[in-house]
Amino acid sequence: MTDTHTTTTTPAAPRDNLFGVCAALGEDFGFNPLWLRLGFAVALLFSLEKVLIAYVALGVLVLVSRLLFPNRTRTAVTVLPVAEGANEPVEEPYRQAA
Repeated sequence: MTDTHTTTTTPAAPRDNLFGVCAALGEDFGFNPLWLRLGFAVALLFSLEKVLIAYVALGVLVLVSRLLFPNRTRTAVTVLPVAEGANEPVEEPYRQAA
């Protein structure tokens, strides 16, 4: 058994989206942007103008937040391996700084 840690971060927004508003909001608030996109798609059936206004307003909000806080660090999630037959993560011995 190996004692490896897996660190995952949120991937960068793909280039096939429209301005990345839903992806940025999903990243900031920790939810899947697909849900917001689905909400916009359903809302488009009722009022195109209101959806476009809401999308532009959220885009401006994302732009302002990125300009005000440009050096914000992304949080990384560390997944620890689980020992066979145990319900607790494997503890690594403390390493001394070189």
